[in-house]
Amino acid sequence: MKRTILLVEDDTLMREFITDYFKKEQWDVHEAENGKVALELFERVSVDLVVLDIMMPEMDGWSVCRRFREKSDVPIIMITARAEDEDQLMGFELGADEYVTKPLSPRVLVARANALMKRTERTVGREAELLQYGELSVNREAHTVTVAGELINLSPKEYDLLLFLIKHDGKVLSRDYILNVVWGYEYLGDLRTVDTHIKKLRAKLGDAGKLIATVIRSGYRFESEA
Repeated sequence: MKRTILLVEDDTLMREFITDYFKKEQWDVHEAENGKVALELFERVSVDLVVLDIMMPEMDGWSVCRRFREKSDVPIIMITARAEDEDQLMGFELGADEYVTKPLSPRVLVARANALMKRTERTVGREAELLQYGELSVNREAHTVTVAGELINLSPKEYDLLLFLIKHDGKVLSRDYILNVVWGYEYLGDLRTVDTHIKKLRAKLGDAGKLIATVIRSGYRFESEA
């Protein structure tokens, strides 16, 4: 089955260049030249991935990402000409899963997209598909998380991080280790990315988020309830 991407890029030549590479990898591509068109397309078509430029006229990528996250946990890769850490942290705060800076290689972008989709689509074992920790429930077959029966909208990266912490129940995990395993050894982002996602997880999970302990020896751990 073909994967489908929504590519949001205001530079026509860059958009066409990236589109060609994704099509060569058998992706169906929907193109949007600005944020407004992207939001309209997002309402009409089902996509597996969004590649979103940040610096665009009328509506920037931050605003578009925020609107997407209000409705969906679709994987999002953000691209920009700015390489500052604060920009990357902003993207992760808004729910982006990956961050690529220009000048970018379309081949590398496609490779990252494929890797992100594999992580998102992979089956996390067949045993114990329903994990229960107090009011927190994780259905690993359906890839859903609920707290007291209420569905919690997590981004793919937040979901991966939660499962990773659960798998290492009670163990102290350093930021370096979490970053390398959950984001991948090729990821060159700041360690604060881990703090950002932990903070968002705890906020979304409410009282159940207390299971994700505060910093311990410069790391984190998940502690299941007795």
